[in-house]
Amino acid sequence: MSPEIIEKIRTLKKQRKAVILAHNYQPGPIQDIADFTGDSLGLSIEAAKTDAEVIVFCGVRFMAETAAVLSPDKTVLLPAQDAGCPMADMIDATQLRQLKAQYPGALVVCYVNSTAEVKALSDYCCTSSNALQLVRSLPEDRDIIFVPDKNLGGFVAEKTGRPLILWPGYCSTHVCILPEDVIMARREHPAAVVLAHPECTPQVRAAADELLSTGQMLKFAKASSAQEFIIATEKGILHTLRKENPDKRFYAVSQKAVCPNMKKITLEKVVWALEDMQYQITVPASIRAEAKKALDRMLEVTP
Repeated sequence: MSPEIIEKIRTLKKQRKAVILAHNYQPGPIQDIADFTGDSLGLSIEAAKTDAEVIVFCGVRFMAETAAVLSPDKTVLLPAQDAGCPMADMIDATQLRQLKAQYPGALVVCYVNSTAEVKALSDYCCTSSNALQLVRSLPEDRDIIFVPDKNLGGFVAEKTGRPLILWPGYCSTHVCILPEDVIMARREHPAAVVLAHPECTPQVRAAADELLSTGQMLKFAKASSAQEFIIATEKGILHTLRKENPDKRFYAVSQKAVCPNMKKITLEKVVWALEDMQYQITVPASIRAEAKKALDRMLEVTP
């Protein structure tokens, strides 16, 4: 990591009155220069609490949109303009409207990994850590549409016993993790605890010891008496796990568990973002207002 680049980022950040956010899947050097690291919604909430005028979101587009929804008075920058989320793009506003028309009266629960337009058409947002609590809180006499992730939705349906209307979206990184990868990793590290993200396929979820969001993985690893862990999610989280637990060992379940979009942001791009105030992410006021309602309803149920 170049000391000159780090110093330049610090100087520009001060000049711009900026806060830098980094998702747990970002490259290690990006996480190290961030003011906050964590899950996407948690980062947006933290940024909204600050007096910063600029948010540099080191993540993907839907995350920057969420920050713009929660902090309309701040300028939100995404250092890599093409850092998108394939799963978020698997459903758009038109498709969700059509789905709602097929199930009149159904409540729509939208995973936070979605566009602002889709959030705006939803009754509730949820995260991978609070999806179970949220769905359990909903009236039992109402149908529930869950978008866009069929794997997280399937996990919620299994755990809550609620039949959900699932959209066939998925995380292209998590579906690359195979049950055979878990079996092989257990053979190599028989004492390790397997932590998997609920975006994984049902077969991988069944092979894991714990199903946790990235934030929950970090807390679990710190509190656990276990010394070895197999991590079934995007490899970027290994950086923070190792940093926070230097006496424990962490293994990626598969070398294929990499999100290309999460790796598009570099230190140089953070510098350019702050220098040129690029790339600004905005959400139209009408969409922002409706998307915020879905987020607010979630926070009322799962504070």
